[in-house]
Amino acid sequence: MTIIQDPWETLRTSALLGIDRRPLPATALPLADVVDPTDPATALLELAALATVRRRAGALPVPAAEPPGPPAPEDTRPELPEPAAHRLAVLLTGRAGGGTLANLTELLPQWLATARARGLRPPAALIPGLLDAARARGELRSDAVALAGPLGRWLAERNPDWRFVLRTTVEEAARQDAPADHRLWHEGLFAERVTHLTLLRRRDPAAGLELLRSTWSTERAEDRLLFLDALQDGLSPADEPFLEAALGDRGKNVRATAAELLSTLPGSALAGRMAERARAAVHLAPAGTHLLVTPPAECDARMRRDGITPKSPTGRGERAWWFGEVVAAAPLSVWPESTGLTPEQLLALRVGDSIDETSSSWADDLREAWARAAVRQHDAEWARALLGPAPARPARGSGRARAPRTTGAPAKLLAVLPPGERAAWTAAFIEVHGLGEAFQLLGACATPWTPPLSTAVVSALARAAASGAYPWSHSGVLGMTERALAPEAAAAVERLAAEAAPDSAWAETFARLAGTLRFRAAMLAELTG
Repeated sequence: MTIIQDPWETLRTSALLGIDRRPLPATALPLADVVDPTDPATALLELAALATVRRRAGALPVPAAEPPGPPAPEDTRPELPEPAAHRLAVLLTGRAGGGTLANLTELLPQWLATARARGLRPPAALIPGLLDAARARGELRSDAVALAGPLGRWLAERNPDWRFVLRTTVEEAARQDAPADHRLWHEGLFAERVTHLTLLRRRDPAAGLELLRSTWSTERAEDRLLFLDALQDGLSPADEPFLEAALGDRGKNVRATAAELLSTLPGSALAGRMAERARAAVHLAPAGTHLLVTPPAECDARMRRDGITPKSPTGRGERAWWFGEVVAAAPLSVWPESTGLTPEQLLALRVGDSIDETSSSWADDLREAWARAAVRQHDAEWARALLGPAPARPARGSGRARAPRTTGAPAKLLAVLPPGERAAWTAAFIEVHGLGEAFQLLGACATPWTPPLSTAVVSALARAAASGAYPWSHSGVLGMTERALAPEAAAAVERLAAEAAPDSAWAETFARLAGTLRFRAAMLAELTG
């Protein structure tokens, strides 16, 4: 019996030279019994496939490789229940076996946050997929790295694709003891150094400041800027001398960041200087009936050192720019102290120019600067006053409801308020004004939305469907509802789907939303039950 040896090298040569120059190799059986010789290109690929099978079938086992270092540390957290583990596998693939659900990968952040809060760990087999998802989506990284735990870090040390795990800051790591030395600070990549500094600041703010101070003069300007951001963790008056010195930094953005951090410390020297300028720019008229504005006439060297740039980056008028920067950086306590009025009373006053008291051209600038200060200083009393009371429907016959006057960013002001108050204010706004201007407000509310807010959103969607609007005109809010609407609203959404015209866009939209809410309800029950 003639044995035909493995023709792999001949096949490779034929592929490289071309089948018109090198004929197909011989086979144990007549060539026509194995492949179709009338199509030489396809025949060559088929012979290569057969040769590959033979090579693999005849391969001998090789000695096992040595384990890559010590095994991963033990993870003592309880493992996910089996249904929750299966749900994670579904979320990672984004396929639930049906076409009536939303994009399931958008539900992954909520699943991760809930599982992390429960202190559970995923099965080891799912951790590679979890790290791949976190590598592709930065917003998942903190929760994914925390869930992956010590095994995730062990894998990241051996797979360069997952090196981000070693640079991701998580609260669990922050509570661990800091390393005995700071070798990573002196030798690590920039992102690793930021993580090291952030963890140290959370554990020991004074030690973190001292570490940054030790290399500050040799750092690049762009690095100094991000290192300053790390000082937000544990920021206190003890950081003021360092930040005050940073006001003289050669980097413009470094100076601006240092000034902003100092402005959040009401007792800082910079806050005092800004308060002095603010009092000179705004004062109560002798009659106490209105406020008079005298914007700065120039941006002198002291103002520039305190982070105010001579030219507006937005093309705004120079004096308006300087005025807004001064008021936004001044402690909000200046105004009640200097006028004896509450935030509500101050906001109700007319604003005039110190030269032309009948002009109100500075009113919006003043209100916007106060809004920026409220957000920067996390002052709920001022944020509440600037937003105004929750909107209410006008009495019958009194005309159309007016949107509240919230110069500045109302969503940012909302974020300063407690979560329950945010949700109640937004629900009232939606009841009166619908969903047209509510997207950013809803984004400021904690998820899942409270039952009253969820009810307001579902009612507004029902009104939109009844008005003849198309679902895609509210696509942003609809996308948000899939992730944030309270799962208990599923029954109400199913009723809307049943009431909508069959096969209409709204019927499909409501059915999809209801299915997603049912999916979320089951998902959360598996994790919290």
